Amino acid sequence: MRSDRVKKGIEKAPHRSLFKAMGLTEKEIARPLIGVVNAKNEVVPGHIHLDTIAEAVKSGVRMAGGTPLEFPAIGVCDGIAMGHVGMKYSLASRELIADSIEAMTLAHGLDALVLIPNCDKIVPGMLMAAARINIPAIVISGGPMLSLNHNGRDLDLNSVFEAVGEVQVGKITEDQLLEVENQACPGCGSCSGMFTANSMNCLSEVLGLALPGNGTIPAVYAERIRLAKTAGMKIMDLLEKDIKPSDILNDKTFENALTVDMALGCSTNSMLHLPAIAHEAGVKIDLDIANTISSKTPNLCKLAPAGPHHIQDLYMAGGVQAVMNELSKQDLLHLDLETVTGKTVGENISTVMVKNHDIIRPIDNPYSHTGGIAVLRGNIAPDGAVVKRSAVAKDMLQHEGPVRIFESEEKAIEAIISGNIHKGDVVVIRYEGPKGGPGMREMLSPTSAICGMGLDKDVALITDGRFSGATRGAAIGHVSPEAMEGGPIAILEEGDILCIDITQGKLDVKLSKEMIAKRLTHWKPPQPKIQKGYLARYAKLVTSASTGAVLNEK
Repeated sequence: MRSDRVKKGIEKAPHRSLFKAMGLTEKEIARPLIGVVNAKNEVVPGHIHLDTIAEAVKSGVRMAGGTPLEFPAIGVCDGIAMGHVGMKYSLASRELIADSIEAMTLAHGLDALVLIPNCDKIVPGMLMAAARINIPAIVISGGPMLSLNHNGRDLDLNSVFEAVGEVQVGKITEDQLLEVENQACPGCGSCSGMFTANSMNCLSEVLGLALPGNGTIPAVYAERIRLAKTAGMKIMDLLEKDIKPSDILNDKTFENALTVDMALGCSTNSMLHLPAIAHEAGVKIDLDIANTISSKTPNLCKLAPAGPHHIQDLYMAGGVQAVMNELSKQDLLHLDLETVTGKTVGENISTVMVKNHDIIRPIDNPYSHTGGIAVLRGNIAPDGAVVKRSAVAKDMLQHEGPVRIFESEEKAIEAIISGNIHKGDVVVIRYEGPKGGPGMREMLSPTSAICGMGLDKDVALITDGRFSGATRGAAIGHVSPEAMEGGPIAILEEGDILCIDITQGKLDVKLSKEMIAKRLTHWKPPQPKIQKGYLARYAKLVTSASTGAVLNEK
């Protein structure tokens, strides 16, 4: 066992003494030591209940003959961090999470890992750690929040953000806003739409590192506790067979993940996280692969923000495995891949049928014949940009309009709320990329204000930062190279005409190559916004969004 290095032989008597100081018996020390990585905290609603999940996991580990050793991971709530300096830390926390798990696991000689995340950057951070450390590992998330019906509409966190915009234009009163605020987030769990957290929890199943149901069983259901106990037992089986992430994650696995991503209409943030996880697994993903897969993958689901359905609806309709079964009918998935269930992908999905075709469309009657995410390229984004195509109104799939330039999210929000953005405008928010932000802030406040004010069919937003998985409308993010690295987005000027063609994957400014080159020769990078601490170090090491914003190891 890997843990023999910390417990076997007379020279490890001091080590065993320290284990005994925690109350462990010799029999417990002799068993495999299973790290239980718990992101539980009292700041994030998606994590407030993870102690319950951890206790279930530890019960499962003990039942199967292991000794669970729990340790924590940090977690940022993107909703609470939204719209201020806190959001700069969200994406950057992904690397801290992966690094800290690596440190704890290797420092203490653990034999295997059960990873308990739930929200946006915690899920990919833990998956990155699993791929990097490469010992037997399994993911069991905390599960999605429920969505409640209010005045005939199922609410979620995005409903509150958009209601703020509705107050600004007089569509609703502040008392009505309070009603939405009080009911949109009814309890624990990851926010209830197909936002980033639920996207990554669902894709954990597809990657084969989580049990079926991980992405969709609601946080408050007893089935979630049973799944956690099963995960605790299953890790012992993976350890006995020495099945590691490297036995599960390969290029075909990530092709499956991208395919299901497109079918579900996941968050655009998956285009940051899947490449980052793949990087740790030694697999290369580029945006062109994503577009190729999107071009042949039908969009089967319209989950919030793209439509009225929520994760609890997907759960009742058969979950992720049912979507995969539907995709398999057109041979769109690799079915012979190994998973943590001990069975192949094909064996896992063989008996799982769609229970509600209003939620999961039949493969021969999709919402669209192409996937929910599109990658755009052009003279303003030579290395690519990303948009959630399934959440864009048809009227905005092609758009041409004058550029409105903002050097930060705050300045853009101020202009939107004060009524200084007009129909036809293209709002450009720059210097919010991985280096320029730093931290590539997720921007739900400006997009929600646009939607709440009824401008989502008339105004486009472009940024080298990110948009929330809850964003809808023509919100195009991840523009690469970013402004801070001298990407063409840095030389746009007020009034330039930007042309968007999402159906053709185009994003261009109406300027000649000569004019772009001339402007770039006069461009100088601004002073970094953060000059000390973790974010300053992060900004020096982080790479482009087009490569997953991983850290440069050279």
